[in-house]
Amino acid sequence: MTRRVCMWSGPRNVSTALMYSFAQRSDTQVVDEPLYGHYLKESGAGHPGRDEVLRAMDTDGSNVMRRLATEPADRGMLFVKQMAHHWVGLDDRLLDPFEHFLLIRDPREMLPSLEEILDDVRLRDTGLPDQVRLLECLLAAGRQVFCVDSRDLLLDPPRLLAAICLRLGVDFQAEMTAWEPGPRPEDGVWAPWWYANVHRSRGFRPWRPGRKILSRDRKELLAECLGLYERLSEHRVQA
Repeated sequence: MTRRVCMWSGPRNVSTALMYSFAQRSDTQVVDEPLYGHYLKESGAGHPGRDEVLRAMDTDGSNVMRRLATEPADRGMLFVKQMAHHWVGLDDRLLDPFEHFLLIRDPREMLPSLEEILDDVRLRDTGLPDQVRLLECLLAAGRQVFCVDSRDLLLDPPRLLAAICLRLGVDFQAEMTAWEPGPRPEDGVWAPWWYANVHRSRGFRPWRPGRKILSRDRKELLAECLGLYERLSEHRVQA
């Protein structure tokens, strides 16, 4: 029987690196942001590569989730990298067949990184409101859910990966800490706009304090983000 795990992230949270990490496992098949086309269609967001994504993907999110829940997987675990803000107008009951955890990042580091990709960053672009809503929804349903902070992951990858595996009930595999540089076949068509850094990597890069500082007119956005991040941090995995 296939284990089906959704990791719910926001953008610029080291989510692609964590997907690459799980792709090194001998028992795991990974899927990259299967709801991106649905999100772009429903939200009208003007992301880089929008037209290419819409042409390449199934834009019916309900169909996408049902297929992920029922189609046979090649291996014992299906690891689905999801963006929380892609969960737009979908029935929460579609979450039931999956196990879930959330990948979070301090907004003081995430927002400057996101502004390198998007011209006008709004709260919805961060995924934080959607991560909190998903967290509350899963907790209310009595589901086991936890959060992983990207800083913790980068400070000690083997230890945090082992903690994630323990929470998921699978053995840690040392191969998860490294991979060959370059793209992977599972990459979405948006990779040329978003994945330059991870394609140059051979593993998790050491954590360093962010060098860029938000402009003063973004302080209100930062304050909103910090409140949501603190709520998520209450469920952070401690290695």
